[in-house]
Amino acid sequence: MTKTEVSISPASGKLGVLLPGMGAVSTTFIAGVEAVKKGLSEPIGSLTQMGRLRLGKRSENRSAAIKDFVPLADLNNLVFGGWDIFPDSAYEAAAKAKVLEPELLSQLKNELSQIKPMPAVFDPNYITQISGEYVKKGKTKMDLADQLREDIRNFKKNNGCDRLVMVWCASTERYTDPSPCHQTVQAFEKALLENDPMIAPSMIYAYAALKERVPYANGSPNRSVEIPALQELARELRVPVCGSDFKTGQTFMKTLVAPGLKSRLLGLSGWYSTNILGNRDGEVLADPGSFKTKEVSKLSVLEQILEPETYPTLYGKVHHQVQINYYPPRGDNKEGWDNIDIVGWLGYPMQIKINFLCRDSILAAPIVLDLAIFMDLAQRSSFYGIQEWLSFYFKSPLAAEGLKPEHDLQVQLLKLHNTLRFLGKEELINHLGLTYYGIVEE
Repeated sequence: MTKTEVSISPASGKLGVLLPGMGAVSTTFIAGVEAVKKGLSEPIGSLTQMGRLRLGKRSENRSAAIKDFVPLADLNNLVFGGWDIFPDSAYEAAAKAKVLEPELLSQLKNELSQIKPMPAVFDPNYITQISGEYVKKGKTKMDLADQLREDIRNFKKNNGCDRLVMVWCASTERYTDPSPCHQTVQAFEKALLENDPMIAPSMIYAYAALKERVPYANGSPNRSVEIPALQELARELRVPVCGSDFKTGQTFMKTLVAPGLKSRLLGLSGWYSTNILGNRDGEVLADPGSFKTKEVSKLSVLEQILEPETYPTLYGKVHHQVQINYYPPRGDNKEGWDNIDIVGWLGYPMQIKINFLCRDSILAAPIVLDLAIFMDLAQRSSFYGIQEWLSFYFKSPLAAEGLKPEHDLQVQLLKLHNTLRFLGKEELINHLGLTYYGIVEE
């Protein structure tokens, strides 16, 4: 965009949040929003709800709550829907996921019981470890896309929504190599009509969302809106997109620690990461094809942060290994172990060890909320195509062709904050600080 000022449409009316995959992450997100609305809890972890933004110079001591600074959708105006391969209501699915305590769920039973999924688009060739019968049937993949588009239109009408966003919260599909059918909109639509096996369900959801002008965020490492064809479609129809793969546990820690090592120019010889996870996501990732998709996402982080081509002596020979082990007794309570072998002055070796006992869906839920609200803001601000300013939330953030994605968490946050300052017509902040010491005049 070449605009120097943006006009933002008001956030009036209802915002429908559509969720492919109504499992642990989606139901924890929905339940959390309903709990906050009823005054049962606080929206901890949500930048849109609890974040503040510094405005102007440090000496001015000005700041604002983000939700007051730019016109964001109000939690009371959110309406939830989605798709799943199981017909369970959000209440039933949340009870089975066992993320939230029964006492809290019982207080939300009325709200959650009313949210029932639509039949999903599912392909057992892309997810092999789980299956369900609550799925759509169609002669072609274009038929399935048309059914999703009809679902989207019906949901908007039946719930009186003014606007919609879609956030992918379903399982990780098997790894997909780039294919000629992924390169252009024309090739992609031809492949949909011909049932090309290289078209994954997540791509069909993304296509349906874009055709209905619904902003789309990819919370998985799947190759969906990441393909050139769908990015071309997003630009053509002027719809915002972002992804990929929610940055929640172990990778979140890497984007905190790795930039610190690089900033101090400490060397790195190896980084070994392993996880145990017992929820549906862990079960799906037990399949080598699905794990490869996740592995590619996780492995990309260190190389982009450390820039081994720029610092070959420090980071040219890093042994980076990632493992995920399905361990049912742990449920949604994921545990990540990291052993980091670093190199200091004169080549002396040192180690850092991290044991992060986290809750997968508890960390993901506020990300879903922020993405839904910020993607709606992007749409109302006439932003379209890749929303790099939302890289803060992803393991493998999208960037324009020819650009390396930014993985440093604090740089990502600065990009997000400055985008909000731009939208609010406030001065961007670069933290130079020389004006305070008479080096640079105002």
